[in-house]
Amino acid sequence: MLTAIAQAQNIRIGEINSYSGVPTSSQSYHNGAELAAAEINAAGGVLGRNIELVSRDDTGIPDEAVKHAEQLIRTDKVDVLSGSMLSNVALAVSRVAASEKKLFLVGDALSDAITLDKGNRYTFRLRPSTYMQAAMLAEAAARLPGRRWAIIAPNYEYGQSAVANFKLLLKERRPDIEFVAEQWPAMGKLKAAEAVRVLRQARPDAIFNATFGTDLQQFVEEGSRQGLFATSTVYSMSAGEALGDMLAQYDAVRNWVVLGYPPDQIATPEHQRFREAYLKRYGEKPHQAAIFGYSTIMAIVCGMKKAGSTDSDKLVTAMRGMNMDTPVGPVVFRVQDQQSSMGAFVGTLGYKDGRSPSSDWRYLDGTRYMPDETYVKGRRPASAMR
Repeated sequence: MLTAIAQAQNIRIGEINSYSGVPTSSQSYHNGAELAAAEINAAGGVLGRNIELVSRDDTGIPDEAVKHAEQLIRTDKVDVLSGSMLSNVALAVSRVAASEKKLFLVGDALSDAITLDKGNRYTFRLRPSTYMQAAMLAEAAARLPGRRWAIIAPNYEYGQSAVANFKLLLKERRPDIEFVAEQWPAMGKLKAAEAVRVLRQARPDAIFNATFGTDLQQFVEEGSRQGLFATSTVYSMSAGEALGDMLAQYDAVRNWVVLGYPPDQIATPEHQRFREAYLKRYGEKPHQAAIFGYSTIMAIVCGMKKAGSTDSDKLVTAMRGMNMDTPVGPVVFRVQDQQSSMGAFVGTLGYKDGRSPSSDWRYLDGTRYMPDETYVKGRRPASAMR
């Protein structure tokens, strides 16, 4: 009886992630979220109550995520929804959040549609969007002398959005470039030998890569075997950590320009404190997803403190324009699209003693890479701003 009463008094945060579909990243995300909740509770909780995470596995399937979101709201009585790594899953949960009028903070999924074309009043996003990350890479890519570009990306919401933005933003900076080949494998089903053969035959000067997970590993293995990277520079979204950790043996993977996360090279006090707390609790260094999980919970709590309530409509008002600190620096949730200004780290893969550390890491403040207000108004529904 006491346990049930205690649970009823807790602030319950529903967390939906692809534990089966993207296990490593999802677990790191959950660890970060769990660490944040533990720190908050140790400091006395929020609004006089403890935080309780209620986690569900969407298995990478939107319909499964919808079922969990509805159950979390109607049966488990969560105060807020959070999580989602895959963009199609996040969009599905976002529709539930809108219909149920429950605040949803997307921690990791990237598609612009989450805060633009299919945005709604109740959905916010923490991680920099595909537009923002594509803008960061396009800025670097525009300095490359070559004109011939190839594309490889997963054929679903995230990959389509990433490629469309990269093309748009690179063309704005370099009208002379041309895209000479594209490969669109289904997520997790890359036929690497054929995809690499097509790209290699197009003789690109550079390649934009948005694959991840096993597809990324297979792309690197086969691209190395066929010599694709000998004459083509690769610009890759979110691949720096994976390549550094898993694919160091492929000597052909050098001078890739990547977005990633260098936990040992961030010297700020905020990050050092987070890194040591994570290492102490889990016995390993944090991965990038842990930053998103941790900061998502901290953002929700910051919103509750500002609103003085767990009511979703009051949270929406409080979080629009809200400033907060994260392990990678301060961020603000913009009023016009409910997108956070969190940035990303860009680096170049280099080799030393047979290992592949990324060098020249720089943190790019997301504020510089967000779409302007006119662009947002042209894509975001007016109903999302009520």
